[in-house]
Amino acid sequence: MNSTEISLEDFVSFQRGFDLPKKDFIEGDYPVVGSTSILGYHNVYKVKGPGLVTGRSGTLGNFQYIVSDFWPHNTTLWVKNFKGNNSRFVYYYLLTINLAKFNSGGAVPTLNRNLIKNYRVAKISIEKQIKIAAILSAYDDYIENNLKRIKLLEDSAQMIYQEWFVKFRFPGYENKKFVNGIPEKWEKKTVDSILLTIKRRPKIHASEYLSTGDYPVIDQGDSVIAGYTNLEEAIYADPLPLIVFGDHTRRLKYINFPFACGADGTQLIYPADKRIGLGFLYHSLLEIDLSNYAYARHFKFLKQESILLPDNLQIVEYFEKITNPIYDKIYILHKLNSKLKQARDLLLPKLMTGEIEV
Repeated sequence: MNSTEISLEDFVSFQRGFDLPKKDFIEGDYPVVGSTSILGYHNVYKVKGPGLVTGRSGTLGNFQYIVSDFWPHNTTLWVKNFKGNNSRFVYYYLLTINLAKFNSGGAVPTLNRNLIKNYRVAKISIEKQIKIAAILSAYDDYIENNLKRIKLLEDSAQMIYQEWFVKFRFPGYENKKFVNGIPEKWEKKTVDSILLTIKRRPKIHASEYLSTGDYPVIDQGDSVIAGYTNLEEAIYADPLPLIVFGDHTRRLKYINFPFACGADGTQLIYPADKRIGLGFLYHSLLEIDLSNYAYARHFKFLKQESILLPDNLQIVEYFEKITNPIYDKIYILHKLNSKLKQARDLLLPKLMTGEIEV
């Protein structure tokens, strides 16, 4: 046995999450953490933060670092005991290990404890752990700050949409006749009736994502840019921009740059009527609540919903003119975050192996 190594089992221990159906969520401050993202918020927590969570099915090894107290969903595994290690360091160290190879082989992937006993990890002093975590955290803090800026920009665009198309205080509303609280001649149309069918291009599987490349790959994950590809025939460049909808996550992404699509249940949305701006359609879709629909095939339900179209589409053009620069700024921030993640991920293994001293 190498004295500079310990078993993974002695490094951390894992436990399965706790069941909590969506219908039982009670609005509160504590995140309910699923296998890839926060599912919602509850008024009770099961685990004191900070904590680490990974999925049990398909996403074993993709960790989320949760700062606050939280409820790990039963679709996850969470770190029950950090065994004296720095929690943030553990997060980064586990990212360097392919935990999927410890799958027990059952229908639902779970950690095989016998394999864990045989796997060795570096024994690193707590002082060095703290230094390594501080270096890598600086990248993540920068990324998180950019995500907050993106959220503020998106919220500003959504506030304009709500002011104009929900509260009906659009430019010139004072001269508009209203019927039953709706501007005259404005029309409700189903989402399905205004969509253009787009010819599908090859999808890029997660195992094929590149860390750098000519074109970003968009999937259902939390990040807008999930990876990169150089596969020209997979690229959507015309028409652009597009909306990408996660059929399982209910997540909408407004894409205004050439991209490839991930192979994880994403759907592409583009209006058949070119007078309907993508920004307008995107914010209209954000107003639709899909939370009570069945988990799978959300796109089917989204297409059955309706949005309200103005009779004078010049107001839509004006909305696009105001909000397009906002999404140009958002894209710049997404690209910056992608580069920061690349730099962090290149640095990560070198710090862990001691190739770069701290």
